[in-house]
Parts: sequence; C-alpha cells; structure tokens
Amino acid sequence: MSDRKKIAAVITTYYPRSHADVLLGKFLEGFPTDDGHVDPRVDVASVYMDQRHKDDMCYGLSEKHGFRMCESIREAMILDEKELAVDGVLIVGEHGDYPWNRREQHLYPRKYFFEQVTGVFEESGRSVPVFSDKHLSWNWHDAKWMADQASELDFAFMAGSSIPYSWRSPWVEFDKGTLFEGATAVGYGGNESYGFHMLEGLQCMVERRKGAETGVEAVQCLEGEEAWKAAGDGLWNADLAEAACSQVPDMTDEPMREKSENPCVFLVDYQDGFNAAAVMLHGYSRSFGFGAQVGGETVSFDYVLKNGEPWSHFSYLGLNIEEMFITCKPSMAYERTLLVTGMLEAAMISRHEGHRRVETPHLNVAYESYNELPYHPRKEKPEGASVGKEEGDES
Repeated sequence: MSDRKKIAAVITTYYPRSHADVLLGKFLEGFPTDDGHVDPRVDVASVYMDQRHKDDMCYGLSEKHGFRMCESIREAMILDEKELAVDGVLIVGEHGDYPWNRREQHLYPRKYFFEQVTGVFEESGRSVPVFSDKHLSWNWHDAKWMADQASELDFAFMAGSSIPYSWRSPWVEFDKGTLFEGATAVGYGGNESYGFHMLEGLQCMVERRKGAETGVEAVQCLEGEEAWKAAGDGLWNADLAEAACSQVPDMTDEPMREKSENPCVFLVDYQDGFNAAAVMLHGYSRSFGFGAQVGGETVSFDYVLKNGEPWSHFSYLGLNIEEMFITCKPSMAYERTLLVTGMLEAAMISRHEGHRRVETPHLNVAYESYNELPYHPRKEKPEGASVGKEEGDES
C-alpha cells in the first residue's frame, strides 16, 4: 500500500487551457519550475466533473493515470468506503457553461462544491485540507459561510490564484511592516474575472504594510472620464500605474490616457486609513503590475506570467497547495482571498449601481501576511523547465 496522500478533485470542466488543465494537470503530470521538472508527491485518486466539454481531456487522463471519474462529489471523497477516504480536496470552480447575473458576475458553483465537500467532512467526523481556486464566490454571503466552515470544522484551507506566486520583473518582495505611502495595481481583461487577479495583485503586496491587515472600509468603481477625473483629483495615483506598466516588455510608447479610453478603477479605502487603487487599463495594459510609493521612492514591477505551455506560473501555486495537502499547514492565509472576494463584489455592486461608493463594514477581515512562502520563483522571468519547449523544439 502506498503511503502517498490521496487527493480528490472537484472541478467544473476540463479542456485545454482551462484552469483544471493548467492546475490539476500538474498534480497529474508534474510541475515545471525554474529548477527543473518536479514530480507530484500526492496521487489524484478521483475526479468529480460537473460538465463535460466538447474538447474534454479528463476521461483520457483518467485512463492514463488511473483516477476514478465519479458521478458525485460524495463518491469522489469516499470512494469505496462509507466515509471520507481521501487526504485532500482540490476545488477548481472556473470555466464551464454557467450563467451571469445583472451585475456581470459569473455564477460558478464554488459554494455548492464547498458545501458538498464539508458535508462529507461532517458526516465522517473529520476533515482534510481544501484548496478552492480563485475567489471564494461571486457574493460575500457565500464566501463568508465558506470561511466560517473552514474555521468551525478546523481544516487547513487555502484559496486564490497564481498571481501572488508568479515572477516579478524586477523582483520585489516587501518586508512585513513596510510603510506604504500609496499603491496602485494595474490589470486587463474582464472586470470581474480578471478584476479578481488585479485586486489580489494589490492585496498580496499591501497586506505587508505596517500594522498588518485590518480590513476594508469602502470600495468604489469608476469608469471612463470619471476614472481619469478621480486621478486628477488625487483619488488614485496614475503615475504609479504608469510606473507599473513601464516594466512590461514591448509596452507601447503611446500615452496611457490616450490609449486607455475606458479605464475601470476600483478605489479601495482601508479601515486603517490607507487608500489604494486597482485599475483596468483597457486597451493599454496586457499585463498585471504593481506600483507603490515607499520612503518617498517609487517601486514598481510587472507580474510575469507564462501565458502558454507549460503555464508554469501555476506550478508555484500548485506546489504550495501540495505542501498543504502533505503537511496540513497552509502557506497563505485564506483571509486574503476572503477579503478580496468582498472587495470585488463591492466593486461590481458599485459599477452596477451608478458607480456609488459602497460602504463595507462587513469587510473587517484582519490577518497577517506570510513570513516566507515555501515555493515561489526568485527570478524576474521563467527559466529552465518553466519555459517549456521553444518553438520548433521536438524534444
């Protein structure tokens, strides 16, 4: 009998370039890193898949790797036993054919997946570590319930995306206790789907400020000319956004304001009096980045993602998840994802309701940032196995 941990995966769908492919796939076939290819230390025992895509990969991988395709989440977790029979659960509730609401939020069944998982914990009388991909839910009520369940049932829990685990150019890591004088994150893409990444890119930096994290007081979304007017009024720092974008290779020389005609900015007022912003520079930025004022100096960097095979920025996220499955100790506070989930919902409410300022007394989420991540790149860009095959390389 193998003493390796057995993992159940609960996913929406599995097709090329889906989150199940780029994350769960590494638990099956290994993690490409700067230091080489790292074999999985856990075994995927079972998969529950909610929807089968026309380009499905999961059934073929089941034959190749020998994991069970299950008809229910409960079956994936108990296998042939009468109670919990796995050592960890990987939830990937991203992609698939799910509806959108009037606020343009994608209604993925993440809370339902989590509810079924914790239901098996309760009937079994014990729990195992859980990871849930990206933000916890499209709404605060469900997200808070999920966080409360993790606390009440006392299991190791992590969530979020690959952004905090990606390369940074230039490499920047702020010490805990840093005194930030201002901060602006930049991003691109869908206001909700990629807005989460942008807010997480902001939060994983500013959580290291002096006094640690105490929560968010209010969020406001502004678009177009109102966003630029807010910058002129000093509500967010466009210079820091430009500094972040300046770190992106082959960035256009055109002025940011002229190229990004319809920016979408999320203004974030923290409960400790700190103010920051995250801005989608539609038409201008094709990357995520961060700029801050620290000690009177501007510090900025580009989040470098390997957007193509082997999608290796997911390797470092995956290795930290795997470490939690093995040690039962999360390397990242789930409270960060809980807070960012609430920030994103407030921004989408603000956008839908005339760009009003949304007070968020419920986002009194306090936590401390990590001391050191077990797995993260220390370079400015991918190297070695992280790069994958070059064009024309058939090896």
